[in-house]
Amino acid sequence: MNFKRIMRHLSTGRAAVRRVFPSRTLDAVEQAIRATEARHDGQIRFAVEAALDLSPLLAGQTARERAIEVFSQLRVWDTEHNNGVLIYLLLADRDVEIVADRGIHAKLGAEVWEAICREMEAAFCGGKFEDGVLAGIHAVGAHLAHHFPPRGGKPNEMPDSPVML
Repeated sequence: MNFKRIMRHLSTGRAAVRRVFPSRTLDAVEQAIRATEARHDGQIRFAVEAALDLSPLLAGQTARERAIEVFSQLRVWDTEHNNGVLIYLLLADRDVEIVADRGIHAKLGAEVWEAICREMEAAFCGGKFEDGVLAGIHAVGAHLAHHFPPRGGKPNEMPDSPVML
């Protein structure tokens, strides 16, 4: 059990999320997702969570495990071409995880997603949360545009608004 991690999670609340993601930043994230999705046939969701609840935290749940749960809860897997991508931030750990549905993950490896995550985390270390998230959205969008070019008249299968957990 990592005592420092537990204390960090217990002391990170929703106010921390609102501080680093004020409404203008959330609006910018939503606009970036909408603009990026106009250039490809994929679906991007961004979710941020302040901290894990005590029970999963004590059980040692990782950010990756939680991201997979959120991917399922938000039904990011439920796209026509299996090309949904979740960008998940666990703020207490400053850990970014990208979970991609099988349609896009088969075309790219975990290394691609990991590189995007590390770039975002580097921005966060410098306090540049908005810049980090927007760069991550654009990087994911570039890969989706390459592998899933836009089709005319495609519906937006998921909301573009960020999810605050």
